[in-house]
Amino acid sequence: MIATMRTVNVHEAKTQLSSLLAAVEAGEEIVIARSGHPVARLIPYSAATAREIGIFDGQITIAEDFDDLPPEFEPYT
Repeated sequence: MIATMRTVNVHEAKTQLSSLLAAVEAGEEIVIARSGHPVARLIPYSAATAREIGIFDGQITIAEDFDDLPPEFEPYT
């Protein structure tokens, strides 16, 4: 499904919130603008998915000297 996008001003968003939420639930994206400038976007809520801990365990290595600076970047003493 292709989402459509509609822009409404703040006053309309305040007075028509229920109908705007229904439109979002139906797949529409709503942009709320103040003085013609977009300030917020109403999109369907998507619950965060659980992250798997350690998914790259053993697949990534970091060099022992990864944070050593080259001599030309060493601070003057």
